[in-house]
Amino acid sequence: MNTFVHRYELDTSRPTGKAAARDAATRALLPALGGWLVLIGVGFLVVGPLDDYPEGNAVEEWFAEHRTPTMNAVSEWVGRFGMTEVVIGVTALTVAILWWRTRQWWFAVVPALAVSLQSLLFITSSALVGRERPDVEKLDDAPPTSSFPSGHTGASTALWLTMAMLAQRIENPALRRVVTVVCVTIPFLVGLSRIYRGMHGPLDVVFGLLNGLLCVVVAWWYLRRDTSTGTARR
Repeated sequence: MNTFVHRYELDTSRPTGKAAARDAATRALLPALGGWLVLIGVGFLVVGPLDDYPEGNAVEEWFAEHRTPTMNAVSEWVGRFGMTEVVIGVTALTVAILWWRTRQWWFAVVPALAVSLQSLLFITSSALVGRERPDVEKLDDAPPTSSFPSGHTGASTALWLTMAMLAQRIENPALRRVVTVVCVTIPFLVGLSRIYRGMHGPLDVVFGLLNGLLCVVVAWWYLRRDTSTGTARR
């Protein structure tokens, strides 16, 4: 696990553009395609055989019945961490800073790759599955995409878990732990906020998380690196 996290420090050799593109296709796009097929399969189960289970919207209804003005405001604020504008802005800034600090474009593109793959899988699977949103009062305007999987949750997972991986370069142990915990916690809070606000059900959020997690892993793994030295160069 340690060599996986620090693979871009263990091997800082510069790849050619052709090699990077080839690796991205075989080590990121192909695994993502497999994840996409799983999303589609589960989505069709959710809108098909699993659509009429007795509990239905029980979780969403419970949250809707226990809303408070304070939690409405908190959930709205938390949900912004998964908004398209925020995710794109933070991703672009992160890529620019990484490129500037490391001078390694092949490493700097990792956050953009994770977020882009997540978006591609989410938009296409959501369009095909076409699940309706929960039958409760909604606190947000519904975007044109369907309910499965949760796009806010997937986007926040792809971005903030990548940030958690990047945080492992922080040398101060206490600061590294704090930043890691915050980044890992954000996607779960975004997912809860989406259920609370009546925009998604639990399955939408769970598979949004899994979608984002898959894209983080394959994006971080996309480029072949030699980690046999076992010594990270900070």
